[in-house]
Amino acid sequence: MFGDLMGMMGKLKEAQYKVEETKKRLDTVLVDEESNDRLLKVTLTANRKIKSISVDETLLEDKEQLEDYLILVLNKAIEKATNINETELAAVAKEGMPSIPGMDMFK
Repeated sequence: MFGDLMGMMGKLKEAQYKVEETKKRLDTVLVDEESNDRLLKVTLTANRKIKSISVDETLLEDKEQLEDYLILVLNKAIEKATNINETELAAVAKEGMPSIPGMDMFK
């Protein structure tokens, strides 16, 4: 019984380590998004950190339009990055889950 518990704790630690490694890797995964007319482009990491924003000169003439573009494009990029992030972390967490009787809801 005690050995099983120690083995389970080891697996949980290993799973935790894999999650941390995955989070680090997601810092290097870049997500690009742009407006339909390509006047605004943003790049985020899969951990949702903004890496770059590129604004076409024409958008600088209309503050409201630029703000609308930023909201729209950033939200699309964040949604995309979140999907990648959650998918990757869920896969690592599921893989590292020790089988505990009655806990098969994670499978």
